[in-house]
Amino acid sequence: MELWFTEHQTKHLGLTVRVKETLYMGKSDFQDVAVVDTYEFGRMLVLDGVFQTSVYDEFIYHEMIAHVPLFTHPNPKRVLVIGGGDGGTVREVLKHPTVERVEMVEIDGLVVEVSKKFLPEISEALISKPAQLELKIDDGIRHMAKAQDLYDVIIVDCSDPIGPGEGLFTPAFYRDVHKALKADGLFVQQTESPFYHQALIKDLRKDIEALFPITKTYLAHIPLYPGGAHCFTVGSKQYDPANSANRRGADLKTRYYNPELHSSCFVLPNFVKDILK
Repeated sequence: MELWFTEHQTKHLGLTVRVKETLYMGKSDFQDVAVVDTYEFGRMLVLDGVFQTSVYDEFIYHEMIAHVPLFTHPNPKRVLVIGGGDGGTVREVLKHPTVERVEMVEIDGLVVEVSKKFLPEISEALISKPAQLELKIDDGIRHMAKAQDLYDVIIVDCSDPIGPGEGLFTPAFYRDVHKALKADGLFVQQTESPFYHQALIKDLRKDIEALFPITKTYLAHIPLYPGGAHCFTVGSKQYDPANSANRRGADLKTRYYNPELHSSCFVLPNFVKDILK
């Protein structure tokens, strides 16, 4: 019998994949956790029925959430990653020679352990444990509330705004992010689909603009995610990511990101501009 797995993106739309094998299925204190091996995307991490990442296209998301902010800041030394339990974001952060310390705060330890076992190419930094990396299994919201003037760059690599990720899309959280950044710091957050989450994008853009003098949204094309188009939002105290002339990324080993793409990803379609007005 064939096995198919569907992520329901709206009540009228779903993305369905044919599954070769279910590698893991369990439940943490926070969510249902599964890893399935699929014909189109290879091994995939699924949380509460939502596709999180796949070995087929994960490099797009992880490179774009990490390298855009890190190449915007002229000298990022201390970086915080909130979430990112699969390990792909810290893998990309650690490619930057300026980074002296990266803290990763993930609420669900089961996601980390499952990713290390079944997605080792994504979780390689969590497995190798380089000296610069400090992993904390903790609540990112609580961690952020305690931090002040610590980080050059904060990356909020969160799941959808439901369950454990819901509190990461609030004005209170953004105020704590602002407080935790240094005077010239900046942060980035994955901010969902410009097709299916327009109200969310509009609201959080207003919340971030209220705190950060430079707020910009950029796009990446990720086949696994709703509609194929995914957006990220940057809040920066000083540096404009859209006008960055930084060429440090030219020699970085990447599969998607490059300096030309860094500039062009901030060129938005008119319908996205209309969402952000």
